[in-house]
Order: sequence, then structure tokens, then C-alpha cells
Amino acid sequence: MAGGTGSRMFPNTKVTNKHLLPVYNQPMIYYPIQKMVEAGIKSIMIVSGPGHAGHFLNLLGSGKEFGAKLSFEIQEDAGGIAQALGLCADFADGEKVAVILGDNIFEDSIVNAVINFERQEKGARIFLKEVSDANRFGVAEVAEGKIIGIEEKPAHPKSNLAVTGLYMYDAQVWEIIRNLKPSGRGELEITDVNNFYAGQGMLAYEILSGWWTDAGTFPSWLRANNLVARKMMSEEDRRLAGLL
Repeated sequence: MAGGTGSRMFPNTKVTNKHLLPVYNQPMIYYPIQKMVEAGIKSIMIVSGPGHAGHFLNLLGSGKEFGAKLSFEIQEDAGGIAQALGLCADFADGEKVAVILGDNIFEDSIVNAVINFERQEKGARIFLKEVSDANRFGVAEVAEGKIIGIEEKPAHPKSNLAVTGLYMYDAQVWEIIRNLKPSGRGELEITDVNNFYAGQGMLAYEILSGWWTDAGTFPSWLRANNLVARKMMSEEDRRLAGLL
């Protein structure tokens, strides 16, 4: 998912989509694509807004460089993540889907998670990460190994488990999206999708052990660059860059 206007990163996003900005040594959108391909997901749809859609095509092409087959869809209006996902219904053709937000970067492999979800008879699976500032995120309330519900940016979080931008859904998700009502900000919210599954007792989860960050604001973009650099650079290069 690579839509939105990127308004929080103006003026950088006046001439391009934020997901095409660099994170250390490659465009931001490369990271979620690579994460999918590493997990064996080779048929991928990129959903972007109309303003810079051609930039994605010019950069990514057919997906051959990644060992994947890429398709492209346009989200005409900024109607939320769930609306963007709804545009992929024909592409999914009744199969299970994995969704990753284009500005989310994960250290952990998702290979085993994909295997677990393939074995999961029905429902959805999301990925949680323990954070110290849970009030900035959607927060999962977990009891007896099950997600009770998810609350967006709560003043008093019921846990320290933030919901990351990686989701897996069965084919029921398309009907759920069709019946969603816009939130107060006029968007179809992915949290409402996840809470529907939670209400049915069909929302599984995994807790990430490695680092995770989005890169959709200047502070988080800087953090993403530093995290990736520390992982990829040699010790000498990290020392020269002041990262040690």
C-alpha cells in the first residue's frame, strides 16, 4: 500500500510519493517488496495515488528485478487503508492476501508467519511490537492469548503492543470492507477490519522480536535510515558515520 499524499513530509513529497524517498541506500518501497518476495509471495499489487503513479511504474517495472510479478492500481482519493485494500479484490481472486504498508520497515523475516497463516483455516493474522510510546499507535488488548480488540491512539493504552503495518486476511475481508462505514475522518479504517475479525475470535497475532518502524514522518524516516544503516553497514562505516 503506497497511497496517501505524504503531507507530513512536505516539501519532499511535493514532487514525488513518500514511498519513493530513499531509506539508506534504496527507495523506501523496495523494503516491503523484498520482505514479501523473501517469504515466497511473488504476485504483488502496488496501490498508489494518481499523482505519482507513473513514478512507481518507471522505478519498479514488471517486478523482474525482484523476482516478482507486479501489478498496479490507483486509489483515486485518500479514502483509507481499507479502501485501498478493497481495490485488490479482483487481483486476489478469492485467495488469502498479505498486506504491507509501503512506509513500514521490518527487521524480522515473515517466512514462518506466512507458513502459519497458510495453515490457519480462516480469519486474519496481524503483527504486534512492544513499544514504549503505545499511545501513538493502534494498540491491541490481549487476554488469554487472544486479541480482544484494537484501540487507535488511546490516551491510556491497555497494553504496550502496537499494531504494525503488516496484515494477513482470508477472503472474508472483501465482504467486511464492502460493509464498512467511513470513520470520523471520512476513511475506511483498517482497524475496523481487524476489530471485526477480533470480534469473531478469528484474529491471530505474532509479536515481532526485531526492530520495526514506519517512515512516514521526518523523525521516523530518520529512525528508519539509522536502523537500516546499522544493519547493513560495516562496523568501520558505522563508526565513520557516527552511528557507533
